[in-house]
Amino acid sequence: MKDTKNPVQDMPYEKFLRFGPENLTESELLAIILRTGTKDESAVELAEKVLSLAKYPREGLLGLYDLTLDELTQIKGIGLVKAVKLKSLTEFSMRISRMSAKKRLNFRSASSVAEYFMEELRHRTTECVMLACLDGRGGIIAEKKISEGGANASLFLPREIFIEALKNRAVNILLLHNHPSGDPTPSEADWNVTRDIIEIGYKIDIPLLDHIIIGDRKYVSFRELTDGKLFEHI
Repeated sequence: MKDTKNPVQDMPYEKFLRFGPENLTESELLAIILRTGTKDESAVELAEKVLSLAKYPREGLLGLYDLTLDELTQIKGIGLVKAVKLKSLTEFSMRISRMSAKKRLNFRSASSVAEYFMEELRHRTTECVMLACLDGRGGIIAEKKISEGGANASLFLPREIFIEALKNRAVNILLLHNHPSGDPTPSEADWNVTRDIIEIGYKIDIPLLDHIIIGDRKYVSFRELTDGKLFEHI
């Protein structure tokens, strides 16, 4: 039974004001976003149902990234408006993280680039290839998603990559893609496509600076792996 002697217990908004957000549980924080429950369940209980949909290994609030609007609206008490609010929450989170990373962004540093793209790529359930076009000073001219879908080298479309690079008058380019498994270890196909892009880049004078694979809070840089030797023009 609920403790009726402690009115704050089931009132996350009031608890927030009295004790601060750091003292709220994930379900209580989510309940504030939801605002209301149903006639049979409190907002906190409804939030707990949302969190229970999270799939291993991304549990709790992190699981919201994987949930679709359809999955959320299957929960009694979660209509389209509340589902959109919850998905907007994940987008806010990604954008805030990216804005913070952008202040430290240095395209000559693999760790800096990986941090900048981490939140955008690590939550995806399919592989996504991103291209960054750079000017002569290492600044970004443009960034674009080249392809998204399966889990093989066919995602890397050299024609699309270099058309985009030429269109933006890039001096150098950077490639990134994610591994939905969370393990950024390069496959044989990853090695082969990296060599192909390096070769094409030198032929048309738009060198590939690095190819970075994003995992779950981890990354692998081909330049770091090979101490830059893979990118040397022979």
